[in-house]
Amino acid sequence: MTPIWVLLAANFLVFIATMINGRFIVDNLGLHPIDPFLPFQPGFFEQPWTIVTNMFVHAGLWHLLGNMITLFFFGSYLLQLIGEARFLYIYFAGGVLGNILLLALASLDPFGVAIGASGAVFALGGALALMRPRLKVIIFPLPVPIDLFVAVIGGFLVLSFLPGIAWQAHLGGLALGIAAGLYFRRRERGSFWR
Repeated sequence: MTPIWVLLAANFLVFIATMINGRFIVDNLGLHPIDPFLPFQPGFFEQPWTIVTNMFVHAGLWHLLGNMITLFFFGSYLLQLIGEARFLYIYFAGGVLGNILLLALASLDPFGVAIGASGAVFALGGALALMRPRLKVIIFPLPVPIDLFVAVIGGFLVLSFLPGIAWQAHLGGLALGIAAGLYFRRRERGSFWR
């Protein structure tokens, strides 16, 4: 069992639990905005664990599949390059940083809840795009291979303009991933020239 399979299994299990009792799962695992004017609404300070657990909750099958397919393909390649511990660090640190930016920058509906692994997945994409920018990928529905760096940045820009998307979480994950990718790429080059 690689970390990728564990993450996939955990996300699918939480999705099944959400289908059974979505209200309970979202209320207790989703990231709620900080709103001092709604003391009856649980916020981040009442549920601090949600800065991590919201990465396992998804709004629907397509949301889940999009994130998990990206996790599988980007993650499988990145895992081979940097190892399990570093892979997990990038995944969770990217997700947490994305959530912090979301809490800091988003003007969320006070009754809204942030869910999804997109910040963590963008961290993986950003790291891989910096380490292997010219890697060719095919992104549906485009029929031609494009550079991974273009695909990741383009995907970020396209998704940022869709309604209901937490672009702040994507940005935080992507920024952490790019920084990590730059760090690991320099280490790769340093070891290559030794």
